[in-house]
Amino acid sequence: MSKLLDKISSPIDVHKFSNKELTILSNEIREFLIDNVLKTGGHLSSNLGVVELTLSLYKNFNLEKDKIVWDVGHQSYVHKMLSGRKNQFSTLRKYKGISGFPKISESEYDAFGTGHSSTSISAALGIARARDILKEDYNVVAVIGDGALTGGMALEAINDLGFNKSKMIIILNDNQMSISKNVGALSNHLNMLRVAPNYNKIKNEINQTLNTSVVGKSVANSIHKIKDSIKNLVVPSKMFEEMGLKYIGPIDGHDIELMNEVLTRAKQIDGPVLIHVITKKGKGYELAEENPNKYHGVSGINDNTEKNNDNPEIKYSKAFGNFVVAEAEKNEKLVCLTAAMPDGTGLNEFAKLYPNRFFDVGIAEEHATTLSAGMASAGLRPIFAVYSTFLQRAFDQIIHDVCIQNLPVIFAVDRAGIVGDDGETHQGVFDLSYLSLIPNMTVLAPKQVEELSVMMKWALKENRPIAIRYPREGDFYHKLTPLSEIKYGKWEKIIDGDKVAIISVGKMVQYAMIANEGLIKEGINPTIISASFIKPLDLEMLKELVENNYDIITVEDNVGNGGFGSYVIESLYNLGFKGKFKSLSYKDEFIPHGKVDLLYSEYGLDSVAIKNTVITMIK
Repeated sequence: MSKLLDKISSPIDVHKFSNKELTILSNEIREFLIDNVLKTGGHLSSNLGVVELTLSLYKNFNLEKDKIVWDVGHQSYVHKMLSGRKNQFSTLRKYKGISGFPKISESEYDAFGTGHSSTSISAALGIARARDILKEDYNVVAVIGDGALTGGMALEAINDLGFNKSKMIIILNDNQMSISKNVGALSNHLNMLRVAPNYNKIKNEINQTLNTSVVGKSVANSIHKIKDSIKNLVVPSKMFEEMGLKYIGPIDGHDIELMNEVLTRAKQIDGPVLIHVITKKGKGYELAEENPNKYHGVSGINDNTEKNNDNPEIKYSKAFGNFVVAEAEKNEKLVCLTAAMPDGTGLNEFAKLYPNRFFDVGIAEEHATTLSAGMASAGLRPIFAVYSTFLQRAFDQIIHDVCIQNLPVIFAVDRAGIVGDDGETHQGVFDLSYLSLIPNMTVLAPKQVEELSVMMKWALKENRPIAIRYPREGDFYHKLTPLSEIKYGKWEKIIDGDKVAIISVGKMVQYAMIANEGLIKEGINPTIISASFIKPLDLEMLKELVENNYDIITVEDNVGNGGFGSYVIESLYNLGFKGKFKSLSYKDEFIPHGKVDLLYSEYGLDSVAIKNTVITMIK
């Protein structure tokens, strides 16, 4: 028996299905997602939760012209399946396969590329404004989660939209989760709305009763004038309507018939509409329903990448979490902050043991940075644990609120370098550039896991802004010894060799050490240096290399523009350097999704590339 899913080759095909058939189709889609995503890896819980929502959008809109913008975008798998990419799902998040996020370059049906949170309303409003200026006719929909709504950018967009009254629809997909459980006043507000659906029930019952007669219709029109009073009695707040949006909901996002009815009505409203939809993350897969956080992102069954890093005890996030828990017992001024990522950054245990010194601000990196600055100015020692790619959002706050005032905020920059399957929007390959250019900022990188704690302990004694960046995984080369102490601006010479020096940053030291083992077999004995400090540089060691006529190679998992190598070569020539120089870094391009080891190899940053660069330089 053929499946309904097999009958879909383009978005328009969904229009022909009845509500009953769409319900059957939703079950088929869930089976497909569970079967495929567990094999390839990817975001599972969020996509299982938006199946009926996506089908309803496809049923009510024509994607040949209408535009849907998915916030974050990791919940767009169903959309990808229905827009002609179902047969490519075996390549999901694989190198040169389909992305786990919407990409304009991948499909005409991806209206806008997304990967970071809280952007959809701004982008969709921009599209709607373009439509109106160009006098075109199509619908624009932004789908945003309740967690993403805490982002300041989303609220800025709603403020603009409500004031200017552009015609568009916002779907607030409320599942009470982003990756970790949502926090904050907005989340609490939505919780209140969830348990107070009485307003819509009362309103519908009154309308149905009154509209049965001429007199009743007249009474209904009069009641319309006092509906705000009724709403205030049964709905905790009119926040969205007070901001200028027509609010509809909360409604069951898994009830296709109801969703179709609401979307049909919403399209007729000439202005901004917010539809508050309640969904269940992980729906249809018991393990994901019970553990939506665990199944937010899953690894593929046959994913053996980084097989040496499977022990959670040796991963950087775990080491960081262990350090702050131990240090907090001795240091009452230590506080930790995160932007909706307590799990990913290793702060869960700290949050349990020191709830009064733990601050999860939701998806609001800008706020977390300035909040840290305020804490530091008042005598606390804040550590903001954040992924490299998300810290980019707080660039202005790092400059203005932390560094200009030279406040002792520590940035624990997790997921630095290549993160792999999530691709361009998540690769942490810009932090060395955007942090190093800021006056008063000090930037470090541990060469192996145990060294992270040594650096953190040193940073807490310093009265300056400090960023310590480290990768996602643990060590893959286990012959390195952590520094016993940190001296400001000083590098570590691990091997004192011949006239070629390999100066590597953080994790790249491990690749350099593996390359060295191969070079020794070739009769080549390079000097291996760990650049513990990216900023400031160790000018004394560079001067020593120049005076002894070394050729120099730098290795960093960062873009070359404005990166470590660019600072080194500038300093070298100021010191009168006459030798050969090569910087191994990422080119001036965005790095696609793919397995970490594969990407390091493809971009010439693994141990083989380092070894070959040394050999070429000598020849």
